[in-house]
Amino acid sequence: MTFINYRRRTDLSQEQQDNMDAAYRLAFDFARNPEGWLVFMGETGCGKTHLASAIVNYRYEIGKPALFVVVPDFLDHLRSAFSPDSKISYDQLFESVKSAPLLVLDDFGEQSTNPWVKEKLYQLINYRYNNRLPTVITTRLTLDDIVNNVDESVGSRLMDRQMSVNFFIMAPDFRGERRGRQKNAPPKGKSGPSRGR
Repeated sequence: MTFINYRRRTDLSQEQQDNMDAAYRLAFDFARNPEGWLVFMGETGCGKTHLASAIVNYRYEIGKPALFVVVPDFLDHLRSAFSPDSKISYDQLFESVKSAPLLVLDDFGEQSTNPWVKEKLYQLINYRYNNRLPTVITTRLTLDDIVNNVDESVGSRLMDRQMSVNFFIMAPDFRGERRGRQKNAPPKGKSGPSRGR
C-alpha cells in the first residue's frame, strides 16, 4: 500500500472525492514531514489503512524508520511476551513500539477493553504525547466514542489541536464498489459483451 498505487474511486460523490483528496494530501504531507499526530477516522474500508501504510512505506523508501502495528494484534503480542518461552521480553516489545520514531496504530478501538488494555494504551499514548513523537492513528470510532468507551485520558490527547490533526474520511466501504462490479460481471466461463479489435 503506497501513495503510487492509491487509486481514485469511481463510486464517490464530488464531496466525498474532495474529502478523499484532502485525506491523501494530509497523509502525503505527513509522510514527507512527520510532526505531531494524524488521526484518520471513518468506516471500515474507506481507505484509512491504505493511507497509513503509504506513510510508513514512504518513510521506508527514503531510509527512515517507522513502525506499523495493528492495535489488537499488538496487545496480543504484548500478552504473549509474558510467556517464559517468548523470544522477546515484554519490556523490549513495549519499548520498541512506545519509542518508535514514527508509529502507526491501525484499528485503534477494535481491541477488547479491560483494565490492563486501558492501562497499556494509556501508557503508550501518554508516552508518545509527552515526547511529541509522530503518530498516525486509524479508527472507526469518533473522538466522543474514544472518550466515552476507550479512555477519557487518551481521548483528550487525541483532541489536542496543537498536537493532533483529526480527519474524518467520508467515503463508504470500497469493498461495496468491488462487490458491485463483481455482481455485474458475467459468470465464470461465459463472456460478456465484447469490443471489436
